Amino acid sequence: MEYFWLIPFLPLAGFLITGLFQKWLNEKSAGLIASAAVGAAFVLAVISFFGLLSLPADQRVVHHTISSWIEAGRFNAPLAFLLDPLSMVMVLVITGVGFLIHVYSIGYMHGDSGVKRFFSYLNLFTFAMLVLVLADNLLLLFVGWEGVGLCSYLLIGYWYEKKSATDAGKKAFIVNRIGDFGFLLATALVFWTLGTVNFREIAERAPGLLEVGGGMITAITLLFFLGATGKSAQLPLYTWLPDAMEGPTPVSALIHAATMVTAGVYLLARTQLLYTMAPLTMFVVLVIGMATAIFAGSIGLAQTDIKKVLAYSTVSQLGFMFAACGVGAFAAAIFHLVTHAFFKALLFLGSGSVIHGLHGEQEMPKMGGLKDKMPTTFRVFLIGGLALSGVPIFAGFFSKDEILWEVFASGNVIPWVVLAIAALFTAFYTTRAIILTFYGQPRDRHLYDHAHESPAVMTVPLVILAVLSTIGGLLGIPLLAGGQRLKAWLSPVLGGGHAAAPAAHGAAEVATHAAEVATRSAAPHASTFHYPGLLSPFGHDTTLEMILIVVSVAIALIGIFLATRLYAGDASAAEKLRLSWGGLHRLLANKYFVDELYNAIVVRPIKLLSDFFWQIVDVRGIDGAVNGVGTFLRGTGDELRRWQTGLAQNYAVAIVFGTLLILAFVLWGRWAL
Repeated sequence: MEYFWLIPFLPLAGFLITGLFQKWLNEKSAGLIASAAVGAAFVLAVISFFGLLSLPADQRVVHHTISSWIEAGRFNAPLAFLLDPLSMVMVLVITGVGFLIHVYSIGYMHGDSGVKRFFSYLNLFTFAMLVLVLADNLLLLFVGWEGVGLCSYLLIGYWYEKKSATDAGKKAFIVNRIGDFGFLLATALVFWTLGTVNFREIAERAPGLLEVGGGMITAITLLFFLGATGKSAQLPLYTWLPDAMEGPTPVSALIHAATMVTAGVYLLARTQLLYTMAPLTMFVVLVIGMATAIFAGSIGLAQTDIKKVLAYSTVSQLGFMFAACGVGAFAAAIFHLVTHAFFKALLFLGSGSVIHGLHGEQEMPKMGGLKDKMPTTFRVFLIGGLALSGVPIFAGFFSKDEILWEVFASGNVIPWVVLAIAALFTAFYTTRAIILTFYGQPRDRHLYDHAHESPAVMTVPLVILAVLSTIGGLLGIPLLAGGQRLKAWLSPVLGGGHAAAPAAHGAAEVATHAAEVATRSAAPHASTFHYPGLLSPFGHDTTLEMILIVVSVAIALIGIFLATRLYAGDASAAEKLRLSWGGLHRLLANKYFVDELYNAIVVRPIKLLSDFFWQIVDVRGIDGAVNGVGTFLRGTGDELRRWQTGLAQNYAVAIVFGTLLILAFVLWGRWAL
């Protein structure tokens, strides 16, 4: 366990080898080296997990300082890593799921001309993400934060010969810069008020130096949340993630399902003490989370690109996680983060298997009947869909139900209703995608005839992810004593499911203070949301939880039933519904025209302003002035050059003429006097 700090450097070594020695590596060796680097990191992570598990719960914190980094006056940000239950969960997800995606990529990217470059990018991304979750201070976390942003740009725009891919990469990079600006401002305010950027010291000093609900703590947490909305694709900075599907499918699975987009959720969990001290921010997080969940979920209802459906589903599921954070249920958010990594990576890689088998086709209306052509892909995709829909016994049911319960139990009825509707949408569009892709008659005979199952190097990772998507919910079984294993594991950092300061960091009194704050911080600024006495009519909480579990299952089954009725068979019912609700369908299919709106009110004015500064201020003003001086001097020189004829008689005439002028001037001066 004392060597846990080596975990990030194994993928970094893979990046250096595959990046610097591309000339001497073939496609297969590059894939094997990159996969082995992440696989070795996963093995070391498992060893570190058991080492951490062997310690008493209140001592599961290991620091390792590699070297000093930035020291200036009282500012100190060392190159140091922190391993505790929260970072351990993230490391296992990143390396475990990341390893499967690397192996899958060997088959998916076979034959691509830049595959060695692709694997080097994957390794660099994994390194950056591991730095992000292991950092023991905000500044080092920001290094990883920016690193995954850079790698996202490189991987989304990997096929740089496609304009749509390069545009998507630039869009992701620029949109995330908006959020990153908030992150930097929040970090500066934390240092200004607390004199540190170290997480342990922040937890110790914040209760004594920051006022609960005060302006400073609210500003800090809102700015951090701005960063999270960019990285985790929440309203209003979500627009980059659906476009990011232009990258190779393994990129979608690794960056936009299992790791990068969850960085914002991790940031809130890591700084949860600050959020429990900022009730207004908690309310904002809840509102943004529930709004994003239903907004993105509704868009997914009308998408026809199989990857776009999953992309909007990712945005929606991240909304669930943020809603959980908004009511103080940080452990529930991390639980859904883990299960989501399993089943969404499975679904993205499953869609990649379909695309691979159909030679690049992504439009579901051109598919159909593939369950017989691609039986393994069909089975694993079905398992992933059931998990995403929230069907018992699959992993997504347990984690999504936990979030719905936490929101309802906190007295937030309206958010619970909104999230329940979003869950209904999830079950509907997931079932729709399964039916359109795998059931019915082939809608494009040529594609169907040439369809084929993916090789074992792709299907084996799918099977493993399918197993994890099935049993992953065992980490948190409701209504069972000792069933909440993940919550118990995270409790030294996050408390008993709700926010508390890390007692394992030696600040038990801070944990008590945070727990008191959490009881009154769920959403006191929204009287229309918050109903403190809601549980009383139902008596014991267990009874209410059982009722909500039944409701949660019913929601999933209703969504599945409706999609089956509309799309099974000839799908004529779906077509009639689309025609009768044509305006709404166009609105959803065009994603509420948000991109067009942003283009009109943000992109185009900035472009026009940039053109003005370029063509008027720069070209005509600055360049014109500089060039004008040169033009004047050159013209003057050209005129004076004509006097240099090289003929002695011309020079003599000029001398005589000049002498006469001087003489006339002198005589005129004397006469005037």
